[in-house]
Amino acid sequence: MSDDARTNIGTPAPSPGNPGPAELREQVERTRDELGQTVEALAAKADVKAQAKEKTAAVKEQAIQKAAVVSDQIREKAGQAAQLVKDKTPDPLLEKSAQAAAQVRESAAKASQYTADKTPDPLLEKAGQAATAARANRTPLLAVGAAVLVLLLVRRSRGRRR
Repeated sequence: MSDDARTNIGTPAPSPGNPGPAELREQVERTRDELGQTVEALAAKADVKAQAKEKTAAVKEQAIQKAAVVSDQIREKAGQAAQLVKDKTPDPLLEKSAQAAAQVRESAAKASQYTADKTPDPLLEKAGQAATAARANRTPLLAVGAAVLVLLLVRRSRGRRR
């Protein structure tokens, strides 16, 4: 008796209606693949954290796009408003405004030069350091300025009530 004959004892011979061992192995392999894909799909559906990240990314992208559209609309409207004001302003007024602005710039430049010429060097250095510190800390300075302004307005309104 051969080895094949011994291993096939009690195994029915493949017939057109009965699949053979090779076909059964293929079916098992296909079923495993399908089951693996199904498990992966179910795992993806069950992964709430990943779904939340995807949704967050999508919402963020939509918000960025919406902000860009609104920003463009605001720029367009501002440009239209500026053009409308320019068109409605009489030419003599525009000329006088330009002349006044030029005079203010010239006066400011003269005052700045005069101040720089008359101010001692150590004081100029300290002022430069203060200006640099102020530029570096704009937000806290603006917050303090706003707080002082609110305090002054509150004190002023209380003074009127008395």
